[in-house]
Amino acid sequence: MTTTAATDAEGSGAHPRFAEALSDEGLEALLRRVRRFPEATRTAAEAAAAIGCELSQICKSLIFAADGVPVLVLMDGASRVDVERVREALGARKVTRADAGVVRETTGYAIGGVPPFGHRTRTTVLADRGLLAHSEVWAAAGDPHAVFPIAPDALVAHAGATLVDVRERTS
Repeated sequence: MTTTAATDAEGSGAHPRFAEALSDEGLEALLRRVRRFPEATRTAAEAAAAIGCELSQICKSLIFAADGVPVLVLMDGASRVDVERVREALGARKVTRADAGVVRETTGYAIGGVPPFGHRTRTTVLADRGLLAHSEVWAAAGDPHAVFPIAPDALVAHAGATLVDVRERTS
């Protein structure tokens, strides 16, 4: 990490690994937009309340295991992931929610602070199309107390995500 990026990261509230990822992606300007809160923003509801935005403007970064292989699913905060739709999108036999150990091992971050990119390992990334309904969404910045805003199309591009429809259907 460059000295400037290190200085920006220290003042931003972003996790240092995520600050470095932003720099690597040419997104250093986002470091100045990271918001840190004294209360945790681990859940989408907590984050939306702290930011003062709609629940659907929160981007959840969720790790699942598809046939035992970690997969990241980006979902808006107002929706739930339909694991059957994830299974179909990946052509997997079985999809389950990953446990906290797998999440940390795969991403390098704790549940509640997982950002949409900048992970320890490369994984397949699926982004639900519902994220595109907003001009800006908020995602974790590698820490349960820090979030950052980003345009959904930029989020999808920088995460290397495939756009899919994997939200639970409502009747």
